[in-house]
Amino acid sequence: MRSAAPAPVKSAEPGPEVKAIPGSEPVIAQKIEEPAAKPYRDGDWRPEYHVVKKGDTLYSIALDYGQDYRELAAWNSLEDPGVIKIDQRLRLFPPEGMREAPVQASLPPVEATPAAAAVPVKTEPKGRKLPYSEQALAQLKIPAPKPAVATLPAASVAPATKPPAAKPPVAAAAKDQTADGKMTWEWPANGKLSYGFGQGSIQKGLGIEGKMGEAVMAGAPGKVVYSGSGLRGYGKLVIIKHNASYLSVYAHNSQILVKEGQSVAKGQKIAEMGDSDSNRVGLHFEIRRLGKPIDPLQYLPDRAS
Repeated sequence: MRSAAPAPVKSAEPGPEVKAIPGSEPVIAQKIEEPAAKPYRDGDWRPEYHVVKKGDTLYSIALDYGQDYRELAAWNSLEDPGVIKIDQRLRLFPPEGMREAPVQASLPPVEATPAAAAVPVKTEPKGRKLPYSEQALAQLKIPAPKPAVATLPAASVAPATKPPAAKPPVAAAAKDQTADGKMTWEWPANGKLSYGFGQGSIQKGLGIEGKMGEAVMAGAPGKVVYSGSGLRGYGKLVIIKHNASYLSVYAHNSQILVKEGQSVAKGQKIAEMGDSDSNRVGLHFEIRRLGKPIDPLQYLPDRAS
């Protein structure tokens, strides 16, 4: 009697790799995918990380993402901000447990209201002399004696009753400028336009004519986050951070008059016009929102060009 032929064995479909661990059940290895980068805030285009490419510096990365290069160095534990490597992954926002430093306007101290001067109190009436007459006797009516009052130590004598002095107004807390808000801008120099947005050698701002040494002023209040000449094409440069969204850029100066970390007011002189890294004297001015250059004429007040 012929035995039945064995049933054909189907080839198993490829499945997940199984790794055997001695003394335990087999474990199925699964591919773990890194989550996609998400915006730091709603409406913020910037990723959480930047991968360094050829030509990058920490200064240029900070400018392109609207950040302070010193904060980038701290968030990425960089001992030397001038040393980064190609393909290095840099965090663009504070790690868990750290907060981005807000740009705040400083408030003047509240002066204490000086204490009111003490009002002298008369303890005895002044004596007066009158010639003897019946009329004088009528005027000098001596009142009945009052009961004696025990004299108290000076420290326990209640002061004269006065209306309470008005308390000095308490200054409102400095507004944390982390949102766009409504900002008012001022022209950073008095000269005429030499080129508009999308023109000139840098094409990320506008040019303002002027003479060597003329004043360059802050377009809005904020904090100086860069002061130097480390960005190619900008010469002696000042960058001011106004809030979590806006930066302004002032390039080609002959002299820089502010330091990094310094708070400045709108209209404050921050530099002197020059021709550093440029073929003519003038100011290159940029406004950037979340690192992206935008046309400053959309923000500056109207004036003769």
